[in-house]
Amino acid sequence: MLKDITLGQFFPGSSPIHRLDPRTKLILLVVYIVALFMAKSWVSYGVMLAFLLVVIKISAIPPKSIVRGMKPVVMILVFTGVLNLFFTREGEVLVHFWIITVTSGGLQRAVFMMARILMLITGTFLLTYTTSPISLTDGLESLLNPLKKVHVPVHELSMMMCIALRFIPTLIDETDKIMSAQKARGADFENGSLMERANALIPILVPLFIGAFRRADELATAMECRCYQGGEGRTKMKILRYHRNDLKAFGTGAGVLVLVCILAAFGL
Repeated sequence: MLKDITLGQFFPGSSPIHRLDPRTKLILLVVYIVALFMAKSWVSYGVMLAFLLVVIKISAIPPKSIVRGMKPVVMILVFTGVLNLFFTREGEVLVHFWIITVTSGGLQRAVFMMARILMLITGTFLLTYTTSPISLTDGLESLLNPLKKVHVPVHELSMMMCIALRFIPTLIDETDKIMSAQKARGADFENGSLMERANALIPILVPLFIGAFRRADELATAMECRCYQGGEGRTKMKILRYHRNDLKAFGTGAGVLVLVCILAAFGL
């Protein structure tokens, strides 16, 4: 299960999505999220799904990798669907048994919420799959530059966020190694009561936190040895520039957002 968590991983490639400016991808992700929350009907969700499938096709990311990355969020999807299914009292009653009531409105909302979460996570995964951590840091810092006028440490915030994202796969690998070592010593993480399984996780969490702090200290030492002094006065090896493909991507994203808004205005 841990190996299925692919958030933070970068798949090198030369697709048009990979070649887009990181600022373009960050802005389009925000536009995509806004359009996703504006969608209110099957038609709108169909438009968003078609747009997402086209982006996946253009990015040349293997669909198996995306599906594998979705496995850890299955429980979240099921929990969200159940909540909306049984606690929404709108529309025609489809099933009524004891205290359980399923309505047409609840069923529709459950499907919509599950689809929204699924497409939201997939879009976020595509950003990390097609953008290197360094490019993501530069793009985020560039977009947040106006906040420097109010003395917000933009470079440090961007660096911390991207370092945290970068170390997710590393910590997952470390957790998998610790769990394998504990299983070899006879630990059981799957059987027993909830409290017993929770107690069995303590031998995993302690060395994992110790290893995380050790890696953080080593990274800080390495940055100090390279005379890292923050973002002021630093030059960049790759200067971010918008190209024609970025303009096309902006136009496509704006078109999808306008289309979804029009559909929402007409109740479609």
